[in-house]
Amino acid sequence: MHCLLVAATAGEIAPFTDHLSQTSKLDHIELDVDILVTGVGVMATTYALTRYLQYKRPDLVIQAGVGGLFDRSLPLGTVFAVKQDVMADLGVAEKGSFQTMTDLGWMHPNEAPFKRSVLVNPASTLLRRVRLPKINAITVNEISTKKDRIAYYQERYKAGIESMEGAALHYVCLQENIGFLQLRAASNYIGDRNKKNWRLATAIGHLNAKLIQLLENL
Repeated sequence: MHCLLVAATAGEIAPFTDHLSQTSKLDHIELDVDILVTGVGVMATTYALTRYLQYKRPDLVIQAGVGGLFDRSLPLGTVFAVKQDVMADLGVAEKGSFQTMTDLGWMHPNEAPFKRSVLVNPASTLLRRVRLPKINAITVNEISTKKDRIAYYQERYKAGIESMEGAALHYVCLQENIGFLQLRAASNYIGDRNKKNWRLATAIGHLNAKLIQLLENL
């Protein structure tokens, strides 16, 4: 099996890449891994992933990264497998409300690869196998800080975690009919910009432990 591991920044998967250079376990399970660091954001991720796929087609793409958690009752550092994602801030804000492409009539809610206006990972068997809590994600260009927008995302998408790249992974892989998995570790709570309260190192540590475990057991 050929697996592509995608991350926005090298730091988010540094413990895994260090482990990969030292372990021999992957030599015995017929799995080879390429690593693609895309850069931050939807445009960078879409470009890097699409360019890679022009030259090589993996059996599985795994995106690993950190994100902001909506539910403050859940502990930071928790690693999730993402069930669905969406470009949540693509639209127009006017007259005190936000309208999406679907609301505006510019896109049908089931226009491929969307289902009811979101990008669903259809690999239900793989999602079950990872044995991680499942979550709905949103992708944004602007990190969410406003209370009304945060409430909107939670109400409309049942958003559990936020990133700046996840929807790009879902969109490209669904369009190309390639199996994929998005793993997100909660580094901070949405709306909290005081980085003293963030648990970035913990999130990265937990994320990479799960990533190593997952790939060595595929």
